[in-house]
Amino acid sequence: MCGIVGYTGSQEAIQVVLDGLRRLEYRGYDSAGVAVLSEGPLRVAKKAGKLSNLEKEVVAAADGFTGTTGIGHTRWATHGGPTDRNAHPHMSADGRVAVIHNGIIENFAKLRASLESSGIEFTSDTDTECVAHLLALELTAAGGDLAEAMRLVCRRLEGAFTLLAVDTGTPGKVVGARRNSPLVVGRGQGENFLASDVSAFIAHTRDAIELGQDQVVLITADSIEITDFLGVPAQGRDFHVDWDLSAAEKGGHDWFMLKEIGEQPHAVDATLLGRVGEHGEILLDEVRLTDQDLRDVDKIFIIACGTAYHAGLVAKYAIEHWTRIPCEVELASEFRYRDPVLDRSTLVIAVSQSGETMDTLMALRHAKEQKARVLAICNTNGSTIPRESDAVLYTHGGPEIAVASTKAFLTQLAACFLVGLHLAQVRGVKYADEVGAVVDQLRAMPAAIAQVLSTMDDVRALARSLAHQKTFIFLGRHVGYPVALEGALKLKELAYVHAEGFAAGEMKHGPIAVIEEGTPVVCVVPSPAGRGVLHDKIVSNIQEVRARGAYTIVIAEEGDEAVVPYANHLIRVPRTPTLLAPFVTTVPLQVLAAEIADALGHDVDQPRNLAKSVTVE
Repeated sequence: MCGIVGYTGSQEAIQVVLDGLRRLEYRGYDSAGVAVLSEGPLRVAKKAGKLSNLEKEVVAAADGFTGTTGIGHTRWATHGGPTDRNAHPHMSADGRVAVIHNGIIENFAKLRASLESSGIEFTSDTDTECVAHLLALELTAAGGDLAEAMRLVCRRLEGAFTLLAVDTGTPGKVVGARRNSPLVVGRGQGENFLASDVSAFIAHTRDAIELGQDQVVLITADSIEITDFLGVPAQGRDFHVDWDLSAAEKGGHDWFMLKEIGEQPHAVDATLLGRVGEHGEILLDEVRLTDQDLRDVDKIFIIACGTAYHAGLVAKYAIEHWTRIPCEVELASEFRYRDPVLDRSTLVIAVSQSGETMDTLMALRHAKEQKARVLAICNTNGSTIPRESDAVLYTHGGPEIAVASTKAFLTQLAACFLVGLHLAQVRGVKYADEVGAVVDQLRAMPAAIAQVLSTMDDVRALARSLAHQKTFIFLGRHVGYPVALEGALKLKELAYVHAEGFAAGEMKHGPIAVIEEGTPVVCVVPSPAGRGVLHDKIVSNIQEVRARGAYTIVIAEEGDEAVVPYANHLIRVPRTPTLLAPFVTTVPLQVLAAEIADALGHDVDQPRNLAKSVTVE
């Protein structure tokens, strides 16, 4: 997610802030900016592109950026494209306040409309600018008390956010606030820091405080004051950072991939945030299609590559179930070469983490040439695929550094499900309350994913014991089949061993011949409650491979006792609705692949021969 840095002390703030932003570059971003409190007006600089663009701007006006209090930001675009005007910090209309923000303000449209009706003119397309204007107004109401003004503003905001602000009327102070988004305090000697990640200030101090939920912090050079949003004194969690800088950037993990696996509850939550309107309708980010256009759809194609393709395979089950529209899932690299039948009643859903995947982009362009409507699901605001689509749903999952996708898969699942619900509602197949019930189930997934992550020690130990194996088989049925394909792909990508995923019923049609004594077979078992017949059939499949000597690793929900006699190793996951099961069954397979690769001494983040974004056909 976005990088945030705040500083007050005796050093030149501009250098501390820029150094901090440089250490946060690994998080990914598309613009950067700083604000420094000096004796005169606030000095602000912000530029789209890399941090070097901002540094050139600052150097050109170096004499104006003197001051010992400042804030800085690297932005991963959400509301508004990656442009100079949308870069942070954002200032209040009177120039008194500068604000930076990580997260999404769900009710920003209402807030903006209210502010505009009072005569305030906006200079950006962001949700963040609302906070700057509100903070300036509340400063007057709070008698110039910066912390109280921030508390008043936070009580009006809905969504997830980390906010930092400085005010020309209160020099030497930086205020921060946190709800569902990370914020840590760096405790120094005669100086203090705020940041989204300890790596921003680890060169200056390793003593830190993690803020709790719904807390506001005010720092000066010599003090740290923490309250809740109502002004009641509160405590953060003190801790000492004993990692080096490289490990700090990775949250203490050895690999970015392990960090990103751990970020999945937050990433899925961010994808779902702000997606339901006042009347229960699903909200997309950009829509250049009418409701009638969507009602006219009589066929859906999902086009994607690799992990995104597997997300599409899962989504097919949900979209057809909810909309009753035929849905096909196609490898983008094959799509246009088989001359698919497309017209204006066809909806093509293009799924890409980067928004620059060349195979998917060329397939999209072919669909547009055939007059099909295109909806993009993407993680990168302003990238090519969203720009060339008729509608867009951004996953807001934050940057993914490791080449092998993890949180991209789960956020793409969530986004695809939202698209399916949107179509069902627009077409009158589902009412708002029915959509709301499914959204509530989706909103329970981050907690379920976190529960799975808390039980992965046994999986890590299992992975180490299997690192010598040369062949793995993954089996699944229904939505478990794409999960099996994804588990096999992860193992191939990371461990460089032969791994294949199969629909479990296909084993007896050929693949069972490769089973020999000790072959690891990972079985993704559906819920006995949701799809009883499928459950019984895969239990039979497990017995078939076990009878041929397979070492069975069974992923099953809590309470499923029927699988116990046939599992050499049992991995439990929380009970979930059948269609949502991939949110929890995928996670152990990610951990398994990463740990086997690590045990073999491979680079988990940058597997051989692979690139993060495939921009050639």
